[in-house]
Amino acid sequence: MAEHLETGKQAEDLAALYLTEKGYEIIARNHRYGHAEIDLIVKKGIFLVFVEVKARSNIKFGMPETAVSKLKVSLIKRAAEAYIYQIDWHQQIRFDIVSIIFTKQGYQISHFEDAFY
Repeated sequence: MAEHLETGKQAEDLAALYLTEKGYEIIARNHRYGHAEIDLIVKKGIFLVFVEVKARSNIKFGMPETAVSKLKVSLIKRAAEAYIYQIDWHQQIRFDIVSIIFTKQGYQISHFEDAFY
């Protein structure tokens, strides 16, 4: 497996663990809809949360969370809309980003709630 794919999988695993420890329930991982993929779909209380996970092994090209493009946001929203319709969800939704920076000492994780609308 390519190194960036392994890093992405590791980041998604860490994000899922982090969110679970914060009281979120993992509903789905790597949910695909057309050309879009939602990394994690989680639930906490009345919120269904669509999570984009971004990771970097260094920040010379910027922080991971800044790599979520307008196109990516549009794709995630489209996939989320289809998912909401599919499961007939009638409560609150939110779009979050979990950002992970891998360091020699381990990793640093940041959670951005309501990262985009």
